[in-house]
Amino acid sequence: MGRVVFRGATVLDGEHLPRPGLTVVVDDNRITSVSGGESVELGADDRVIDLEGATLMPGMVTCHFHASYHELGAVPGPFGLEEPPALQAVRAVNNLERVLMSGFTSAVSAGAPFAIDASMRRAISEGAIAGPRLVPGSRDVSTTGHANDAAPWYWKLGAPGALHLCDGPDEFRKAVREEIKEGAKIVKMFVTGGHAVPREAERIEMTRAEMAAAIEAAHLRGVMVRGHIANREAILMAVDLGIDVIDHGDGMDLECIERIVAAGTFVVPSMFFVYRLWEMVKGMNPTMAQAMRDDLDAAFAILPVAAEAGVKLVLGDDYGAVGFPHGIYGEELEFYVKVAGIAPLDVVRWATVNGADLMGRGDELGTVTAGKLADLLVVDGDPIADISVLADKSKIKAIMKDGRFVKDEAGRVT
Repeated sequence: MGRVVFRGATVLDGEHLPRPGLTVVVDDNRITSVSGGESVELGADDRVIDLEGATLMPGMVTCHFHASYHELGAVPGPFGLEEPPALQAVRAVNNLERVLMSGFTSAVSAGAPFAIDASMRRAISEGAIAGPRLVPGSRDVSTTGHANDAAPWYWKLGAPGALHLCDGPDEFRKAVREEIKEGAKIVKMFVTGGHAVPREAERIEMTRAEMAAAIEAAHLRGVMVRGHIANREAILMAVDLGIDVIDHGDGMDLECIERIVAAGTFVVPSMFFVYRLWEMVKGMNPTMAQAMRDDLDAAFAILPVAAEAGVKLVLGDDYGAVGFPHGIYGEELEFYVKVAGIAPLDVVRWATVNGADLMGRGDELGTVTAGKLADLLVVDGDPIADISVLADKSKIKAIMKDGRFVKDEAGRVT
């Protein structure tokens, strides 16, 4: 099989403004050259794709992904037990293909019940299903009675579905080790309430010793830890203890930003869902809507400060929650540009360079650079001029993962 030669490409990789007129060569699963005006000697089996100015960019990364979520919150029941496990797994198959076909060639889980993610990752690697490079997540590790542990006590369910309940440092260590044994590569902890969870944001669900034990146990086995965190005190505690990813980060202030940057912690703002939720409730419950709007305005104010300071921000949100369907992933970039006021190049960086770094694969993914893996998108349009092209699947003409096309409608073939 010959090489794929993208000719006349406008290359966009999150590190530079669009660079027109480049030729990018892919051989097997690697980018072998990125060149300017000089011609490339072609072989008989090479495929040349004339992009005529279309954008060539890295595959994007969503860093907060719940493959099995489906109208979460609409179906009553204990968290993770709302639907049969087999049905949740089938939905995960569909959602993983959906995110891949939206231009996200990598996804980092924010949690799933029944070790579904680990099975999905194996199925993707075997070629049994289509999906992104997946970092599988765990059940939500937290204490008895935490924000999502809402099943009545008399049901005697213990640690059901999507929850792994534990109390005390030793139980946290064991819980983390069990999740890793079941295939998790990133462990999710529910540290606080808040951020669309029916418990107050100020409530911290675990002690410092419990969190420290969990993070230490995970890091000793080479696994990351992420946490649902929505208040300042919990952010500072988590950063101090070495957490890898802060989900949401409500309550972040200048001191938090300084500590986050120094520690190299990643932050997933995941504001898109809360904004959509606010749009849904503002006509039904003005009091609730005003409280949500106050939180949004605070987040809108601090987000550009965090970006300017060097916080490693990434994309991802609670797709599959009620009123927030899977499949609208590209609209998240548009939201951050048009509603939150972030520069398009910054948001593209979140989706590419920063996402690859969070996965620990910045040396192989995230930019269009010789030697890196060929996860590439061909986009009809310029995302810097109009970020909405990344929300329009018809504008994503080709998707290449690991040097192989999963969508192939790019340009003129000669």
